[in-house]
Amino acid sequence: MEGRNGMDEDEGEPGLRVVHQLRAITVELDMIGAEFAQSNSLHPTDLRALICLLDAARAHVLATPGWLGRQLGLNSAGTTALVDRLEKLGHVRRTRDSRDRRRVLLEVDERAVALGQSFFGPLITEVVAATRTFSDTELATIQRFLLNVHEVVAAQRDPSRLPTRSPVPQKK
Repeated sequence: MEGRNGMDEDEGEPGLRVVHQLRAITVELDMIGAEFAQSNSLHPTDLRALICLLDAARAHVLATPGWLGRQLGLNSAGTTALVDRLEKLGHVRRTRDSRDRRRVLLEVDERAVALGQSFFGPLITEVVAATRTFSDTELATIQRFLLNVHEVVAAQRDPSRLPTRSPVPQKK
């Protein structure tokens, strides 16, 4: 973006260039996600829910409707409607926790996983291929950066996630 002096406003601040690159990637990924959602009769929140549930399974987190609602910022009624919708479409199933039969767990159905892989698989393959152009040290730096950015963004959405830091002294 050009500023008043005709120069790129980001020119003096490399961090701003990174922010703008992240924003551009976010917009592109959002557009791809919207295309997937629309072509599969899903609401964008349905897609976010499926991603949350897949990430939970990968991290060995037991996903309950309450957990999912907190991840998405939904109330109990909204979460129930969401899970009902995903279950009706065959993307999610409710199961009883074997350790506590009162607790309901959510699992993504294998057909939904296959559907996602058929759509997002080529993109994932290309991104993984792009990572092969970096050394292990560079990849570790990229991963650390992305984790830090994720923490900052998550804290912006939910201030209780913000790491505890010393207050910045106020100028008098």
